Amino acid sequence: MFELLLEIVGEFLLQIFGEALAEIGLHSLAEPFRNSPNPWLASLGFLLLGALLGGLSLLVFNDHFMPAAYRLINLMLTPVAVGACMAALGAWRARRGDPVLRIDRFAYGYLFALSFGVVRFFFAH
Repeated sequence: MFELLLEIVGEFLLQIFGEALAEIGLHSLAEPFRNSPNPWLASLGFLLLGALLGGLSLLVFNDHFMPAAYRLINLMLTPVAVGACMAALGAWRARRGDPVLRIDRFAYGYLFALSFGVVRFFFAH
């Protein structure tokens, strides 16, 4: 049971870490591009970025963290938790007066984590 909990936490932390790295990159690139893009294009961009980082994560962690019986449940719940964390981070940034990017909102964080998780779900060993 402890092993399962550790695997769930591991998968969650991997996705949070990947998304945090993406957010750092996006914040550093945001300054030259002040115009906000179309939300549909931004959604597609976050889906593609999540899939790309999910694929890159397979180079380092090519095995599933979760046992086969829990992978689908993990795929459904982890993106929701990651999206909630990103929304909380966005709210914290807004309270401090820092710039808030699209990834700092639940829906975009969820899309990123979902595509990250889908790639790992289908392509990890």
